[in-house]
Amino acid sequence: MDTQSSKFKVKLGLFVASGFVLFVIAIFLIGRQKHLFDPVFKLTTTFFNVSGLQVGNNIRFSGINVGTVESIILINDSTVQVGMIVKKSVQRFIKSDCQAAIGSEGIIGDKVLIITQGSSEAPTVRDNAYLVSVEPVETDAIISSLHVTAGNFEIISGQLSEIMVKINHGKGTMGRLIQDSTISENLNQTIINLRKSSKGLNENMEAAKSNFLLRGYYNKKEKQAEKAKLDSLRLKEENAKKKTRDEKK
Repeated sequence: MDTQSSKFKVKLGLFVASGFVLFVIAIFLIGRQKHLFDPVFKLTTTFFNVSGLQVGNNIRFSGINVGTVESIILINDSTVQVGMIVKKSVQRFIKSDCQAAIGSEGIIGDKVLIITQGSSEAPTVRDNAYLVSVEPVETDAIISSLHVTAGNFEIISGQLSEIMVKINHGKGTMGRLIQDSTISENLNQTIINLRKSSKGLNENMEAAKSNFLLRGYYNKKEKQAEKAKLDSLRLKEENAKKKTRDEKK
């Protein structure tokens, strides 16, 4: 009986010791998560929609976990107040014009509260201060927008396919231009004729200048152009001289 009693006491002692160790570890982990062993300060912000944010989610600043969400309280039908616990060691880096936004660990990960960086000129945030928030974009809204974009792309691609089919079958102006060689040859001939006409017009202009009846008219035009050019050069020289005199004064 004494042997069985001793074994029972040993087992009971081991069980109690194991339970105590597990209790201490649990307290340590919870305290570490809640920053019970670190000096902290508190901040608050408000959102219209917290988008799945929960108490205990991490708070990040510059990509580093600096605290946890302490409380989420529904103030009224359009305002949700979020309380934050942040490490005291990072308080000097958080400015009064920083903003609070809701992000996520990944595409389907847990939500996180993100504190954006403020300006270096702004004062350091105080304990229990309020941060301006940036409303999160709902995943449903993004998916809905993607559905609309995909629908529009499908319509456009279908229309482009119809246009290409018509062009390949020689329908429409573009189709006839590509498929009908006669139209292409006519266009080439038209361009050649326009070039010949332009060349003939230039020759006629040169001939008109040589004509003694029009020679005086063209000479007068040339003299006027030459005079205008000389007047422009003279004006530039006068302005340059004036500028030089002003600099000397």
